[in-house]
Amino acid sequence: MIRVTDLYSGYGKVPILNAVSFEVSEHEMVAIIGPNGAGKSTLLKTIAGLVHPSSGKVVLEDQDVTGLPSYQIVRHGIAYVPEGGRVFPNMTVMDNLRMGAYSNRQTLKEGVLDEVFTLFPRLKERAEKFARTLSGGERQMLAIARGLVSRPKLLMLDEPSLGLAPKLVDEIYEKIRLLKESGLTVLLVEQNTTYALELADRGYVLENGRIFMEGSCAELASSDHVRKAYLGL
Repeated sequence: MIRVTDLYSGYGKVPILNAVSFEVSEHEMVAIIGPNGAGKSTLLKTIAGLVHPSSGKVVLEDQDVTGLPSYQIVRHGIAYVPEGGRVFPNMTVMDNLRMGAYSNRQTLKEGVLDEVFTLFPRLKERAEKFARTLSGGERQMLAIARGLVSRPKLLMLDEPSLGLAPKLVDEIYEKIRLLKESGLTVLLVEQNTTYALELADRGYVLENGRIFMEGSCAELASSDHVRKAYLGL
């Protein structure tokens, strides 16, 4: 589905990512774990076209999308859900969802809103409420739902558990599990290593802007380095 090769990226003259290479196959969920400041969010933002890479390649289904503006990235089929449940606070839930179809209005005619309301029934109940009135968990649900409205080939989730109470994290991850079971291809960046490794198929460990380890989630979970550094074992 997507292949990233020797990607270098950062902000201005500050390098963050150094020769990062990885791939995600169709219908696969891949987790990227690592400490704060490792470059996980920068990686997703670079793929999404929000940060311009200095070199390297991002190829989606044999199409080179490296460095394209974000609106073109969405049209190619990549949806990015930023950390912290960022939504448009002074717009209604329904208008937030419609914004998810900004680059592909056809999805609204194909019943995509009914699909996301089936997955997130609470959003249907609050469809005409302003997003600023939602709880933290509801805002995260809305952010994910807005990403789904474009019917992406690849959904990128950045720290979906950030700032949520444990009960809400369980609820959000149950929804992500359902998305995985539906066959959606997902790239998950998560600092909550336990959740990420329990749900994903494979994983990469990103440290100091480089891929430090890779393998199945079972292999990573049994690694002494991961157990000591990220699982507290």
